[in-house]
Amino acid sequence: MTTPTIEQIHQHGSVRDYQSKPVSREIVETIVAAGQRASTSSNLQMYSVVATTDAKKRKRLRELCGGQAHVEQAPVFMAWCADLSRLHRACETQGYTQEPGYMENLLLAAVDAALAMQNAALAAESLGLGMCYIGGIRNNPLDVIDLLALPPLAFPVSGMTLGWPESPPPIRPRLPLEAILHWERYDADDEDHLQAYDQAMIETGIYEGRQVSGSEMEEKVYGWQEHSARRVSRPIRTHLYNALVKAGFLTEETT
Repeated sequence: MTTPTIEQIHQHGSVRDYQSKPVSREIVETIVAAGQRASTSSNLQMYSVVATTDAKKRKRLRELCGGQAHVEQAPVFMAWCADLSRLHRACETQGYTQEPGYMENLLLAAVDAALAMQNAALAAESLGLGMCYIGGIRNNPLDVIDLLALPPLAFPVSGMTLGWPESPPPIRPRLPLEAILHWERYDADDEDHLQAYDQAMIETGIYEGRQVSGSEMEEKVYGWQEHSARRVSRPIRTHLYNALVKAGFLTEETT
């Protein structure tokens, strides 16, 4: 079973090489407006996006986001933010005090932002544009906040490069559906599915040259499981808690 929308979704691939052709303001507005039609918790719409085409800012963002060349190369960079500041202003107008320090509020805002930016990504791809999410925006979030003049209670959760692809992006296989979809109860017996996915990812060539030696000096294949296990077995961006506190999202008393 399929539809044109489903077919479009299955053609997604991250673009990291862009043409110099600019993206018009009208197109960016169309894409963000599509993002706004995503579901949002209680219609609170706890997100904002800062789009920048300024070459100097994109160069600085490249430095802050881990040196990824396409952050500077893409004609548009979008910073998608969890944003409680607008609700703070609404509370002041209506005579209330917002309680932003609870984990639930952070999760709601982050989920709202994620839903909106995925809608926007699909809209962009339907117009022939390419995009890539930039988690590196969280490498130096306080510097990004300063660069983009984000108010208190607005926090960059993901970047997005946007532009016209230089060439079609590779489409990576995903985990077998059976590893993701569970009926009635969670089934953790997924070893066969994970091994099959290891092989599928190896065949793409993405892990070429990354074979490693096991504890008994036997060569083991570097597949998705090895790659992913390595990634999650070390702490990453441990500064985020303090950055979120400084941005007004969490407090020690309420987390």
